[in-house]
Amino acid sequence: MEQCPGGFSSASSIEALCTLLSNAEEEEEKERLYSSLVVNPGDIGPLNPEKKALQKDLSSKEIWDILEVPEGSEFDDTSDQREQPKYEILFKQKVGSEDIFLGMSRKDPSTVCCEDLVVKIQLPNTKASDISLDIRRKFLDLRTPKYKLGLHLPHPVNEKTGKAQFKVDTETLELTLTMVRDFDFINFS
Repeated sequence: MEQCPGGFSSASSIEALCTLLSNAEEEEEKERLYSSLVVNPGDIGPLNPEKKALQKDLSSKEIWDILEVPEGSEFDDTSDQREQPKYEILFKQKVGSEDIFLGMSRKDPSTVCCEDLVVKIQLPNTKASDISLDIRRKFLDLRTPKYKLGLHLPHPVNEKTGKAQFKVDTETLELTLTMVRDFDFINFS
């Protein structure tokens, strides 16, 4: 048998060296982790949240990571029998004559170029003083004595800026919320 350049002559001597250099506790932890992770074709690509959580901390008793719980889930109440009002979600963009006639900006009619999210909620037989409204980054919670709406928004919004207007003649609450997106500095420059 030919001797290796490092002075090792067999596989058993390499294994013996690995055993000397490795930490036994780390090896046991790795073995326990990998034995609990069952690999199947669905595991190609990034790990799913359960397996990520298992990798992060095996001793933790928590079953949900804070990022896995959808925003607004604290408002879900299945025993509440109030009806859900009709609503409509629209996108709004600010354009000027230089956009429409001259095409000087990179704006187009798509929602990518919209700055605001408009939510119109029909609330028949409701007074403006009866409305309770809570707006989060990706969730809208509206409650009245007769209606309840928990709406997951299609885009994150700035919860500190926005407008709410109740139109008495049509009994409609109109919310204009400013959208927050990572690449707005590219779209609106």
